[in-house]
Amino acid sequence: MKIHSLFILAAGLFSSVAHAQPQSEAAINTKIEQLVRQMTTAEKVAMIHATSSFTSGGVKRLGIPELVMSDGPHGVRVEHGRDWNPDRNVYDSGTYLPTGVCLAATWNPQLGYAFGSVLGSEAAFRGKDVILGPGINIIRTPLNGRNFEYQSEDPFLVSKMVVGYIKGVQDQGISACVKHYALNNQEILRTSIDVQLSERALREIYLPGFKAAVQEGKVNTLMGSYNKVRGQWATHNQYLMNEILKKEWGFKGAVISDWGAVHSTMQALWNGCDIEMGTDLSMLPNPNYGRFYLGDTVLKLVQNKIVPEYILDEKVRRILYVMMKTNMLGGQRKKGSYNTKEHQQTARKVAEEGIVLLKNENNLLPINKDGIKTIAVIGVNADRKQSLGGGSSQVKAFYEVTPLQGIYDLVGKDVQVTYAPGYEIRRGATADQLSINKAAEAASKADVAIVVGGWTHGYNYAVWSDNAYDAEDIDKPDMNLPFGQDALINAVLKANPNTIVVMMGGGPVDMSQWIGSARAVVQAWYPGMEGGNALAGVLFGTINPSGKLPMTFPKTLADVPAHKLGQYPGDSVKVYYTDDIYVGYRYYDTYGVEPQFAFGHGLSYTTFSYSNLTVTGNGKSATATFTVTNSGKAAGSEVAQVYVKQDKSLLPRPEKELKGFQKVFLKPGESKKITVVLNSEAFQYYNDAQNKWVMEPGSFHVLVGSSSRDIRLTGKVTL
Repeated sequence: MKIHSLFILAAGLFSSVAHAQPQSEAAINTKIEQLVRQMTTAEKVAMIHATSSFTSGGVKRLGIPELVMSDGPHGVRVEHGRDWNPDRNVYDSGTYLPTGVCLAATWNPQLGYAFGSVLGSEAAFRGKDVILGPGINIIRTPLNGRNFEYQSEDPFLVSKMVVGYIKGVQDQGISACVKHYALNNQEILRTSIDVQLSERALREIYLPGFKAAVQEGKVNTLMGSYNKVRGQWATHNQYLMNEILKKEWGFKGAVISDWGAVHSTMQALWNGCDIEMGTDLSMLPNPNYGRFYLGDTVLKLVQNKIVPEYILDEKVRRILYVMMKTNMLGGQRKKGSYNTKEHQQTARKVAEEGIVLLKNENNLLPINKDGIKTIAVIGVNADRKQSLGGGSSQVKAFYEVTPLQGIYDLVGKDVQVTYAPGYEIRRGATADQLSINKAAEAASKADVAIVVGGWTHGYNYAVWSDNAYDAEDIDKPDMNLPFGQDALINAVLKANPNTIVVMMGGGPVDMSQWIGSARAVVQAWYPGMEGGNALAGVLFGTINPSGKLPMTFPKTLADVPAHKLGQYPGDSVKVYYTDDIYVGYRYYDTYGVEPQFAFGHGLSYTTFSYSNLTVTGNGKSATATFTVTNSGKAAGSEVAQVYVKQDKSLLPRPEKELKGFQKVFLKPGESKKITVVLNSEAFQYYNDAQNKWVMEPGSFHVLVGSSSRDIRLTGKVTL
């Protein structure tokens, strides 16, 4: 197994990068004040709104450049100049990393740093200043078309993964932009809905990732979302932006609107939006950016003393602060590198650690290539490139290895590989019996069959694609596999019991029609440019899978708490989050609902045993120590997960909550002692009657295991 050496490579890729000496906060503030004093009101106004599709204004007279932004969260997007049309004859084929949900499935914060470092380096090479990522909205419903960009249903896992990503980007001299703040948990009706939720749900579930991005990751910029929150647009929401983000959390950077998310000049001015982005498509090809809400109107308001100039100055200071932190106003900026071998290896490593082995009855996997002569590969996703789909996160990949190509490359000429699409990607398509029959016939003649199906992005800015299921501005209609895939999978399973089912996409599907017959199931997500090689490695055992689900896979949509307890999608006016704090496994475990696959679940080609748990308390914190042993015959990695459960509390709490984890690599027979520190925050909950975080004295259970439903050790501590 080569998992260990690649881990070391990914973790150390950028450790040798030289860091410029940081300027002191005092020096930064002095320089900012000098610039602000020299600027005219008109020049200040020019800095707080777009000057093209992906730039906001600068002041050439003072050496202040435009701020150049670029999507996206898993690769520097197709190059656009000053409009929405892709530039021609430019070198913009870069590294296509696995999507955010695949990164989260690694449960490896060090890979989060390596991931961000690739993005930052390639953005620097392309002359960008801000990379518009990461996206970290909580996965509340499996139907959200943007779940593939986001990371998890769990705020603790999100918080740990986002910090590494941000630091990786910003250590390359590029600003990360965490998004979409806040409550952008669905794409359908995203520009109109008003999210209504309790303060407890807001604080415990939906905000922790953003708080970690600000206070631990020190993120330079943040993007506001399209929706309303409690009656006010999120991008200029007094409570979210001024009270929580800037005052309570101490955010020093700039708030950027999502494109076209500003709706009011006065609210944007007073409620914390610093840069208005977007394009008035009605004015193309020569848009007048002065007509923006934060355009010429602001100039008149300040000149007429209706709005004080210090409001404008505050926004400009924040933008200049971002520029100072990334050496845009002097100092040496990193040149970056583009599509290097090291970047490609990071993409592959993330895919290898993010792919999840969901089911493996009678050890059907890994496939022994020396013991077979024929393989039937079935399904359109086996031979479909995904990088140019998904909406604003599309990436122009230098290359993309599909699952079919990865299998071809691994088995070589020693094994005969046949391919049958089995279905057609077309909205509303039902089972084509002729295609299914051909696929089943190919499977019946093969030693092993591999079906690669699942969701699809759609292509070419997929918000307008009829075939997009995982994409911006679109939610899935249900959890059912599209294009007649259930019938195909059943036919192939019947034709050949040695069938492996591989699902690609941003989240779960309803597997009820065939999961009982499928002996092996793999979740491959959208695994990036090296995804085909990574998947082949997992299937044939050159890579021992170590991915864990960052979300619960329910059996049916009816089991999802957002649909059972809350509202989705709401109407064009409001959506009520009456599922409250019971999101994901917090609901399934508390209410005894059996998932298809549990949060944190993921199998390996080896086995791990847990032992010797001790939990020691120290006033308001505790330390858990335990031993994990590789009790099998193959080297591999395990994610040891630590959950906390309170015995008795004034307000109801979930059955358990993730409060610690550690990924550990072990050789066969090797043991390692793991220590997880549980600080006071691990035992707190938000009491919305008192409007504060509370820690109630009493007994707490500390649960250690391999998933939320596979608890191996239980301890107890009184605090």
